[in-house]
Amino acid sequence: MERSGSKVRGVKLRSLTLDELTIDDERSFRHVALYDDLKQALRRDGYRFRVPEVEASWDRVVFLNLTFWSQSEQGDLIPGEHIAADVVAHVAWHHLAHRALTPAGAPPSAEALLLAEAIASAFDLYLVGRLLGHAPSADFLATQVPAMAEAAEASGLSDAGFEALLESVAADPERAFEDLRALLFDVTTALLPCDRLSRAAEILAGFDAHRFAPLLHHYELSNWILSTRAPGLPPAPDPAVRTVDAALRSAEVSLAWLEQRWVRPPAPLGP
Repeated sequence: MERSGSKVRGVKLRSLTLDELTIDDERSFRHVALYDDLKQALRRDGYRFRVPEVEASWDRVVFLNLTFWSQSEQGDLIPGEHIAADVVAHVAWHHLAHRALTPAGAPPSAEALLLAEAIASAFDLYLVGRLLGHAPSADFLATQVPAMAEAAEASGLSDAGFEALLESVAADPERAFEDLRALLFDVTTALLPCDRLSRAAEILAGFDAHRFAPLLHHYELSNWILSTRAPGLPPAPDPAVRTVDAALRSAEVSLAWLEQRWVRPPAPLGP
């Protein structure tokens, strides 16, 4: 695949701010104050998205972002001038994590990338919990919940079990966020140095009792592991990342910790 500068296979990419894009499904998120704070953080920092001059297919964009997500600080690629509200939040978490965990001019560590993706992905589940009771017709739920259900079913969870899982998420979205964030970080950091199939299988089996284990394969963890093994990324462990991880685990509400330290004020270059 040819890739250089601002071109992908000869396709020119524009650099657009959030204000130059149309945000879809945003009305469904109007009761989620943290969503607006994340949106304002991107506006405040002048974050720019990369957009093809000719609209690209969603499959192509997903492939490029998943394959090169360790380079997302350069600006996420989106297919056109429309962006879903949940994607705005997801991108914001990556951006804030990069600012907080990566010294200026240095590449992010593998663990910094894994923590950023764990936070962003767990926030998707938090949004599911917040929207189920307030915006059941949201486009986000129409795509996210069936995909989660498919992963849960493949793992052996019954329909009734999945419904109960969703009910628990809606009952306490903040707790669901932290439980999933910690699980995703624990699983991926444990697998990162693993070089044997049998050992990887043992590691995964060790998390089978976790309430969100049926959702693990919904999150494309193979991409996380392969991307963070790329040459040039500082290897694990990362003391700054581990400090943040410990603070989130001990916080009464980990999302509140992140909101106070990363979202509202400019993110510092450290925990």
